Amino acid sequence: MKGICGWLGELPEAASGAVLDAMLGVDGAVASAEPTGVRVAGFQGGVTDASAGGVHEDDDGAVLLSDTGCMTAADAADRYRRDGEGLLNGLHGPFALALLDRRRGRLLLAVDRAGVRGLYVVYGKGYIGFATRLAALRRMPGWVSEVGDQALFEYLYFHMIPSPGTIYTRVTKLLPAQLLSFAGVGAPATARFYWHMPYRDGRARFADLRRDFRRLLPQVVGDAGAGSGRVGCFLSGGTDSSSVSGTWRQLQGTPVPTYSIGFDAEGFDEMEYARIAARHFDTRPREYYVTAQDVVDAVPAVAAFCDEPFGNASIVPAYLCARFARDDGIDAMLAGDGGDEVFGGNARYANQWLFEQYGRVPGPLRALLEAAVAVPGLAALPPVRKARSYIAQAKIPLPDRFETYNFLHRTALADIFEPELLARVDTAAPLAKLREVYRRTASELAINRMMHLDLKITLADNDLRKVNQACQLAGIDVRYPLLDDRMLAFAASVPPAMQLKRTRLRWFFKQALKDFLPAAIIGKRKHGFGLPVGLWMRDYPPLAALRRDSIASLKQRGIVRADYIDWIEQQHQGEHASYFGVFLWILVMLEQWLDSH
Repeated sequence: MKGICGWLGELPEAASGAVLDAMLGVDGAVASAEPTGVRVAGFQGGVTDASAGGVHEDDDGAVLLSDTGCMTAADAADRYRRDGEGLLNGLHGPFALALLDRRRGRLLLAVDRAGVRGLYVVYGKGYIGFATRLAALRRMPGWVSEVGDQALFEYLYFHMIPSPGTIYTRVTKLLPAQLLSFAGVGAPATARFYWHMPYRDGRARFADLRRDFRRLLPQVVGDAGAGSGRVGCFLSGGTDSSSVSGTWRQLQGTPVPTYSIGFDAEGFDEMEYARIAARHFDTRPREYYVTAQDVVDAVPAVAAFCDEPFGNASIVPAYLCARFARDDGIDAMLAGDGGDEVFGGNARYANQWLFEQYGRVPGPLRALLEAAVAVPGLAALPPVRKARSYIAQAKIPLPDRFETYNFLHRTALADIFEPELLARVDTAAPLAKLREVYRRTASELAINRMMHLDLKITLADNDLRKVNQACQLAGIDVRYPLLDDRMLAFAASVPPAMQLKRTRLRWFFKQALKDFLPAAIIGKRKHGFGLPVGLWMRDYPPLAALRRDSIASLKQRGIVRADYIDWIEQQHQGEHASYFGVFLWILVMLEQWLDSH
């Protein structure tokens, strides 16, 4: 996976060639240069081989392009001269774009519709820098690594730092389908979305949709795997990875390598479902069982490689699986990420459907119910307790209701954070960000709005960052067929009532593939590459030692109160190690990142 990097303006005391060499040293980033001191980098495509792209420069602009199979560098420049920013309508697949329009004195930066590629932007004194890897920006002259208090707060809230924020105060990152336009150094950026998920709330015939979907699936999987050298598939045994793996197997006509991760911990291992899919499609299964020692060995390398603190524990098995495939000689992996967010598969959608029904109850009846559960003496009865809990949660509007189980909503913030840090942050910002994304879509229906929110927060900010960085660290490319632009447009056309049929998740997807996928996988609950890190941090001495050492160092940084951490650690030693281990893990990964950077 190649990257892009560059800057507009003058760097302090910089030898431009040496700076580019340093920035290019990060993961094969590519950039163009010219003797005036203006640097511009360009288009990043979805394949490793950039031979069909290259640098195109003329009087109007400079575009650096790696091939996506849809447009060359010269074609992109021609399209820009003709259509201006409308150029983006003709770019498909994963990309990061930087284009300098010399005639108009403008710099354009953009990323693809799903946010598969990222782009960081730093605002320096006299220059604007940009790169697909934050590590490249850190190599620029005059770099000041000022960690932001708001970023630390939002990391502990989300377990990652959602765009447009970053861990550093002067750096932002683009949102999916976002275009930034600069009139010059020092001028404010103009930001807009050049594309929106085209949800349609109307009706459609299932038979027609099923026909179109079954035609489209092999097209997007085939295109994702084309020209990639030796291709393997992630196979967790879920509906997405099984669909992608099975389709790739059929297209190839011979068994294809599939890679699965297992855990020797009760309730976490789903290898049997991966085996069911491998037998059903006749793939060449490759299995790796992650051990607690693997986690101990991987944590420092993973934390150091990540551009920002990242607390999703499944990045470790994702990295180990990708490394396993790379050691097998695999060049690129096909992943099923995105299916839940475009076809209604996240488990919380079903729960929220139940809560949303309360709003349909007539007002007088709701008042009567609320009065009944408030009668003194009845609260101790189990049915009444459940009814009161249901009503209390149902009265919280979406998307705020998603966060009712967040650690930062279950304890007073003053009991979690050091007062000096808490005084410097906007504690309402995380919910405000969720509300903005939830309401941005034109759809009025809750399921579409929930999926739209998860496309940004759960997928682009979390899962894609996890898999991308895991594969980059392992030295292997990764493709996401279910996030092909054509698939996004199709998924948006599926009526909401088919996406989520009451509490039945992924109804359309499963019905459309019920003669293709094994029945056991159609009926299974989604789990994925879950990591029993809470149990292992309690029971495996080397990992427990890493946890203790990391936590001891973090306590000195003035972020989280030591007495709150002590309480979490005490609870972690009991029967709820997995639950409290989540918060300990994000603290460990924060300290590991801060220490390495």
